[in-house]
Amino acid sequence: MNAEIISIGDELLIGQVINTNASWIAQKLNLVGISIKQITVVSDEKQHIKEAIDLASSRAEIILITGGLGPTNDDITKITLCEYFDCELVFDYWAFGDIEELFGQRGLPVTEINKKQAELPEKCFPIRNTCGTAPGMWFDQNGKIIISMPGVPFEMKPMMEDFIIPKLQEHFKLPNIFHKTILTQGVGESFLSETIAEWENSLPTHIKLAYLPSPGIVRLRLSGQGNDKAQIGNEIMSFVKTLNSKIPQYIYGYDEDLLEEIIGKLLNAENKTIATAESCTGGFISHKITSVPGSSKYFKGSFIAYSDEIKTDFLGVKKETILNFGAVSEQTAIEMAMNVMTKFNTDYAISATGIAGPDGATAEKPVGLTWIGIATRKGVFAKKFLFGENRERNVLKTSIQALNMLRKQILEEM
Repeated sequence: MNAEIISIGDELLIGQVINTNASWIAQKLNLVGISIKQITVVSDEKQHIKEAIDLASSRAEIILITGGLGPTNDDITKITLCEYFDCELVFDYWAFGDIEELFGQRGLPVTEINKKQAELPEKCFPIRNTCGTAPGMWFDQNGKIIISMPGVPFEMKPMMEDFIIPKLQEHFKLPNIFHKTILTQGVGESFLSETIAEWENSLPTHIKLAYLPSPGIVRLRLSGQGNDKAQIGNEIMSFVKTLNSKIPQYIYGYDEDLLEEIIGKLLNAENKTIATAESCTGGFISHKITSVPGSSKYFKGSFIAYSDEIKTDFLGVKKETILNFGAVSEQTAIEMAMNVMTKFNTDYAISATGIAGPDGATAEKPVGLTWIGIATRKGVFAKKFLFGENRERNVLKTSIQALNMLRKQILEEM
């Protein structure tokens, strides 16, 4: 079963907005056995939209459209679909009831422009929007399913998960597909490939392996399909178990696991606390930790010691340490970690000091040089890394590496 995604919006074409909808929809469809044939981005122009639907219909049974359903004049998708399906707009009282309820919750009256959101093409089946004012639309014509949704992710995602995917599963006989993703950190894609080559070569032809690298992380996705989903799932999990025994030092989780969530669970389980002292990451490590709901139970605080003066005058790093070894050094990273743990009276601490770039490097200390420190009640250590010349990637890699170092240390001390 093939599908195509059409994303509508000039803002996508000029790069003003990143098209995250298409990748998210593709992932969700793939999980239920629907293959994505093509993803197309088109402008807010009627003929362009119609042509895109025609082309998609020639290649796929399912066409999913996002964007252009707002209340303003530049949102033309609904009118265009009326023309495409040769029908008129009709007022849908069910959709209007949802709009009234939404505005009522906010203490606002429904304006005329928002009332028009309840006008829908008479040939569509309305899809309820529980988070906004623009209903989705489901068209079934000549064996093709054409679905239109708002471009706002907050509104589109519940439609997909609560209605569209279940209805597609009812409408079509879809194959049984099983995915399992192994999350690795601390090893590059090419080295990882060499390390697990024998294991990879042992995979049967009906189980596929994909390498999905990102800064600091390599995801390994195993996918298989067959008549019996439980059977293919058990087969894949046996290969996962074998891989875990081969590279346990690199695997930190599976599927949608996040390092910051894993750390939070470990700290909660042990009733332990954490603080951070950050320089080159500028607070990004503490941001990731505090992005987890309930993190206030174990996260006490952070020093953003970006300058040498803050490191010495407030964080307590010795001036002679920076004078003799530099701000980016093992000694400084160790003092940062120890001092912030002491000041916040925590069980663990992370420190990070480095040269994120593009400036500040020397022949001895290039861009990307980073020292990460981990302090615990049992001791302190720091490790050196060379992350490369890209500033944004350096910050991200440092944060991920630091969190994984903490994870390993907590496990070691449990």
